[in-house]
Amino acid sequence: MTQTIVAHLRYVRIAPRKVRLVADLMRGKKVEKAKVLLMALPKGATHCLEKLLSSAVATASHNYNIDESNLLISRITVGEGPKLKRFMPRMKGSASPIHKKTSHVLLELKEIDPGKKGVIKSIKQEKETKEVKETKKPKHASVARPEKTTEKARAGVKQKVFRRKAI
Repeated sequence: MTQTIVAHLRYVRIAPRKVRLVADLMRGKKVEKAKVLLMALPKGATHCLEKLLSSAVATASHNYNIDESNLLISRITVGEGPKLKRFMPRMKGSASPIHKKTSHVLLELKEIDPGKKGVIKSIKQEKETKEVKETKKPKHASVARPEKTTEKARAGVKQKVFRRKAI
């Protein structure tokens, strides 16, 4: 029977998008590999996530007698916490708002049997099927799609690139 160990980290004073960069790299890896990854990354969120991971591993070993080598990061989600709203004084007596963002992190560890490698493969297969479902979109009959053009026809047409500012 596989155990699921849950650990929470709340009100971290780092923006969620910055924490998600590190969390996405950890997802689906074994705990040992994730710890090595966190030691090597030069991000501010690694310190907080390393403490959270070690807390979850300590919970697993103390409460369920599970070895660290049998643990896998099955789920890690980063959500928004409350924003601290401050104001910065500006010219002519006005003020502009500053939102200091916080994050909530949820970490789930799963126990895997040392002899079985199917758990890791099944998690990877679930990710692949989700990606395939997201990429498939229904084709509408009313939208006419241009046929593939030859390279000679494409050479004369410049590709349109989105630019925020005109140069």
